[in-house]
Amino acid sequence: MEFELLDLIVFIAYALVIISVGLWVSRGKGNTSEDYFLASKSLPWWAIGASLIAANISAEQFIGMSGSGFALGLAIASYEWMAALTLIIVGKYFLPIFIEKKLYTIPEFIEVRYSENLKTILAVFWICLFIFVNLTSVLYLGATALDTIIGTGDGSIFMESIIGLALFAAAYSLYGGLSAVAWTDVVQVVLLVAGGLITTIIALGHVSDDGNIINGMVQIYEEVPEKFSMILDKGEIITPNGKDAWWDLPGLAVLIGGMWVANLYYWGFNQYIIQRTLAAKSLRESQRGIVLAGFLKLLIPLITVVPGIIAFVMNSDIDGNIVAGVTDASFFGANGFVINDNAAPWLIKEFVPAGLKGLVLAALAAAIVSSLASMLNSTATIFTMDIYKPYFFKKGHSERRLVNVGRVTASIALIIAIILAPQLKNLGQVFQYIQEYTGVVSPGILAVFMLGLFWRKTTNKAAIWGVLVSIPIALYFKVAPNGWSDSVFFINWPFMHQMMATWILTMLIMVLISYLETGGKIQEKSIKLTKGLFKTGPVFNICSFAIILILVMLYAMFW
Repeated sequence: MEFELLDLIVFIAYALVIISVGLWVSRGKGNTSEDYFLASKSLPWWAIGASLIAANISAEQFIGMSGSGFALGLAIASYEWMAALTLIIVGKYFLPIFIEKKLYTIPEFIEVRYSENLKTILAVFWICLFIFVNLTSVLYLGATALDTIIGTGDGSIFMESIIGLALFAAAYSLYGGLSAVAWTDVVQVVLLVAGGLITTIIALGHVSDDGNIINGMVQIYEEVPEKFSMILDKGEIITPNGKDAWWDLPGLAVLIGGMWVANLYYWGFNQYIIQRTLAAKSLRESQRGIVLAGFLKLLIPLITVVPGIIAFVMNSDIDGNIVAGVTDASFFGANGFVINDNAAPWLIKEFVPAGLKGLVLAALAAAIVSSLASMLNSTATIFTMDIYKPYFFKKGHSERRLVNVGRVTASIALIIAIILAPQLKNLGQVFQYIQEYTGVVSPGILAVFMLGLFWRKTTNKAAIWGVLVSIPIALYFKVAPNGWSDSVFFINWPFMHQMMATWILTMLIMVLISYLETGGKIQEKSIKLTKGLFKTGPVFNICSFAIILILVMLYAMFW
């Protein structure tokens, strides 16, 4: 089914609504740094919950996670379902400290707990990560999807799509700041969930002989039951490109291992995620927004992972293999390499009818643009508040200057990402690629924050060494899969095990350095944890219990 005029009208209408809402909610604001970077600390719980999901769900999930669903099956949903549990921990144990300290940025906590020097080092690191990994990958995946759905899939509108998505995100986020980002996210999250469900429902109807979506779900389960295994054994699933899926999702590591390193780092200490919780009216409001996001995370695999499994069923032969002649030609790249990430774009292009296709495309754009806007705002926030303000902001300068610096920073970051995005072609499973290479740096950062929050004897020198040594430790573990696996000096482990080992070793080194430096003295800048600090309200407690109960049921069903 081709992209028609009706689809174009629907998509343009969506774009105009989002830009209008963004500009309208930010009118008269943006004169102070609190207005621009923290939405005047006025966000209610439902806006926070919606904005958390809109910032999180992007092309990385819509395209990348569907691609991993195509290759690995439902097991990749652990990133979403375990995130729901992680959000509860963040809401109960991290947010009270962050909000009590009145933080603008996550690096600011590093200054409060450790030192300004370490804060600056990490601020530079996060800016680079946002620009060179996050912004770039979202633009690349989004443009690839648009080129497949609207164009011919041969790259004919790839660069135009990158520029269009970038300008769309810039149109309201550069002017309006976090207010524009968060309030448009409320609209975006409704649209992306609805659009995602439309694709899943239509695809399930095509799988079933009678068009019944329940029968369609039963049928894909019966045809590929191994794709519905959540805890993988070695050799249980081999991806279309011949890789053992266990190396991406090694058994119980998704429940009690390295998955926690990835999730705690992402949801607890990632600026573009945590920023909207810092902009809440109150701690209680922020915590309620967190549990709303937790409930939504339980739903996300239905719109991101299941379509990938459906696309696999539709394109595999009787033995469950992806082969030329049976599988659509768009799934094959150079030298017969299977392009898993074409799963969602292929379903949309082939089965979603005119009109609805415009709506689904708008949902995909909503996911991409909301994440881009969040990343741009957070990049601007960190540079402005953690680098420009302490080193370049002079007495007599107005708050308006900080806002303008933030806008210029976001613009430059976007231009760099536009230039770099086309370089990410032929990565296979981009979702797994992002997780694996973020995993090189996340264990060290997590170690610094966890010990900084909950162990009062951690010294600044130990934190600096923790950041520095964690990367060579992580790279040591990464060497083995790249050709040295036969050496007695190297261990060939899945990257989740590598992350967990790096995190534990980094914390042990930090503890040792702290004791050698001060003999185990409590640090002056350590966080004093009071008895009532982690007390939560009944709404948070009841919702948290419900989320945990649902998670137990899901893993019991699909173990």
